[in-house]
Amino acid sequence: MKAPGYIGRFAPSPTGALHAGSLASALASWLDARAHGGQWLVRIEDVDTPRCVPGADQTILQQLERCGLRSDAPVLWQSQRSAAYQSALEQLLAQGLAYPCGCSRKDIEAAQGHATARHQAQTYPGTCRAGLHGKPARAWRLHLPALRQALNLPERTDWHDRRLGPQSQDVAQAVGDFVLKRADGLWAYQLAVVVDDAAQGITHVVRGQDLTDNTARQILLQRALGLPTPAYLHTPLVLGANGEKLSKQNGAKPLDLSDPLAALSAAAEVLGLPAARGVGVQEALREWVGQWARLW
Repeated sequence: MKAPGYIGRFAPSPTGALHAGSLASALASWLDARAHGGQWLVRIEDVDTPRCVPGADQTILQQLERCGLRSDAPVLWQSQRSAAYQSALEQLLAQGLAYPCGCSRKDIEAAQGHATARHQAQTYPGTCRAGLHGKPARAWRLHLPALRQALNLPERTDWHDRRLGPQSQDVAQAVGDFVLKRADGLWAYQLAVVVDDAAQGITHVVRGQDLTDNTARQILLQRALGLPTPAYLHTPLVLGANGEKLSKQNGAKPLDLSDPLAALSAAAEVLGLPAARGVGVQEALREWVGQWARLW
């Protein structure tokens, strides 16, 4: 099936080399683009500079190349996109859809009144919506009540995932007015990814299931900025020995690409595709494109 104008992407953070989980995401996004007769782009999401490892971006690009996964356009680095993010923030401020916040993490914790579950974001109660009251601005946040009123939005943000089906989240209840620019001066992931997806013309986002929870926030930002919403598909995760998502923080080892086909076959199996036997990388990729097209 051909999708006119299909543009997908793989957007790793250069906090280290690719591991088994990130290769599965890369392969899924590449297969979806090829199955739709579209383009596949690579974006290096290095906006969180303290976590980035020098040289990891080039390592990732070399690993992708070794696996036969090549970007169809020049690679984009988020660290070179600050002006675009600033312009988006200024647009939101001018529309009354964003505001400066002077709250520290301790202030937000104190306002919770209850313990926050592990891995769960603290819900921001909107303390600074009415002004800083003498506090210096630390961060900038999206004004969810103003956005809902301006666009006549319902409380819950509903969207459809191509694999997981109907999804719904009350962002105000789940996370509150979320951060657009951090207290350390760095741009928040949510703003950067929305601005860059639009700038690159991304029509389809295929990424790991751990990012599902971000989608409603990104859709709200797309609406606030007047940007299109891509189609989403969140893929199964590769789990570590402790049952949690395989990640660099979870002891994930860099990919062993002494046999690229073996690494790709392991990634394919996670995605519900058969392992390749007795073929080369390019032939295996072609076979998986056909199988992916039948699945999705």
